[in-house]
Amino acid sequence: MGNGLDEGVVLGPLVNKEGRDKVIELVDDAVSKGAKVLTGGRLPAGPGFFYPATVLVDVPDGAKMLDEEIFGPVASIQRFSSEDEAIRRANDTEYGLVAYVFTRDLVRGLRMSERLDFGMIGLNRGLVSDPDAAFGGMKQSGLGREGAHEGMMEFLENQYVSVVW
Repeated sequence: MGNGLDEGVVLGPLVNKEGRDKVIELVDDAVSKGAKVLTGGRLPAGPGFFYPATVLVDVPDGAKMLDEEIFGPVASIQRFSSEDEAIRRANDTEYGLVAYVFTRDLVRGLRMSERLDFGMIGLNRGLVSDPDAAFGGMKQSGLGREGAHEGMMEFLENQYVSVVW
């Protein structure tokens, strides 16, 4: 964690103080409601808007981070006992930018991906952004797409011409 222009740095600062403070608020709320911190979770000393990569487990349903977009390096993990429960919990948000599915069973991963209400799905990968792919969400996470063919369509206007000859 540090200056993103420095060699070896893989995690830079958040965009501003408000963004960092929002991450702190969401992590603190989850922990106060019973989530456990596996790594990170503490504001580092020093200047800048840094927040460490943080993993929380057993995040309870009432945690605010499950209802708000975090925009910070935080993974909130919940346990589930069935695919239906996992899909219900994942889709139980007004947001839908990106979701992630990790599984050893590709057929299961594809089946779950089709049921998720998100604009992008990372199946067994953490990075979904690709210049050749459309970028965008569903629900309150955006309308339309950036990039790829779908993104180009956002800049075009269709015209219908009806002719009798």
